[in-house]
Amino acid sequence: MVNNQDNPSPSDLGFRMPAEWEPQESIWLSWPHNEATWPGAFEPVPAVFAQIAKHVSKGQLVRINVLDQHMAENVRSLVEQAGGRVENLRFHLNPTNDSWVRDHGPIYLIRDENERRERAISNWIYNSWGEKYPPFDSDNWIPRRIADEFQELSFDQSMVLEGGSIDVNGAGSLLTTTSCLLNPNRNPHLSKSEIESALQKVLGVRQILWLGDGILGDDTDGHIDDITRFVSTNRIVTAVESDESDPNFEPLQKNLELLQSMRNLDNEPFEIIELPMPAPRFFESQRLPASYANFLITNQKVLVPVYRCDADQAAIDVLSESFPDREVVGIDCTDLVWGLGAIHCVTQQQPLGEIVSEVS
Repeated sequence: MVNNQDNPSPSDLGFRMPAEWEPQESIWLSWPHNEATWPGAFEPVPAVFAQIAKHVSKGQLVRINVLDQHMAENVRSLVEQAGGRVENLRFHLNPTNDSWVRDHGPIYLIRDENERRERAISNWIYNSWGEKYPPFDSDNWIPRRIADEFQELSFDQSMVLEGGSIDVNGAGSLLTTTSCLLNPNRNPHLSKSEIESALQKVLGVRQILWLGDGILGDDTDGHIDDITRFVSTNRIVTAVESDESDPNFEPLQKNLELLQSMRNLDNEPFEIIELPMPAPRFFESQRLPASYANFLITNQKVLVPVYRCDADQAAIDVLSESFPDREVVGIDCTDLVWGLGAIHCVTQQQPLGEIVSEVS
């Protein structure tokens, strides 16, 4: 069922976007097939997706968008060879243009009602980060196709928003960047206050925390999930560059200073934890947006992109301290990041909850 924007907002109905560490039913992937996303280097990419699916499948379902049954059979074989639990794979025949389900997939909402947790979908417009990589029509339809398949209530929006551009703590606070959400290639007709209002009404947040620029090589105009993430209600990890000559040094320092000045809804400072940056990664002469902040939190594990460099273990150690109840696992994303994204970019969590089919 579709709920249009003239009806009560999700927030009015008690819905909110949950934090990533809240209980999950599954993780979504859109299986890679667009070779133009990894020019000249597509061949090793499916194996990275298989590693992600392997680790997720050990503790929960993995839902995978595939083009056809033949692709599903190939994916099943790859994940099985990687050591995954194929009985936890679920395939969905949803055509896609590309693999960035964090941005083109549904942003899920939950509410706690009568001692049970309920789930719905928020469906935003996806325009491939300002119409950079057409066509993207199939990707834009993914949330609607998923809502139809599950007969799940979908709050359809007229605003462009990608899942990688926001991060929430589940308690009313949302992190984002001005470089992305205020970019005129997304919502030129909306003011900052109008964008904030939409986020509050749909995602159930009460506080928008604005950072500045993202990292070099990020073609999304500065997604938050490459630089700064909540790891608990009041704790934030943020990427910092130690090399003062690196182009990422200044923008990341400015973001660190902004975070240190911010206060939560109780007017208390957040605990800020510095996360190192990997050594610069290049493909041919192009700087890639390699970052350890692009990790995925699952029910049992935290999957961290690593890049065959000295800082890998330091990043895993920082995140292990932040997630003492989860196993922190590094996955080599040297090949994946040539597509200009890593683990968080190619995944989308579906929270645990009973499906809501209509407004009530």
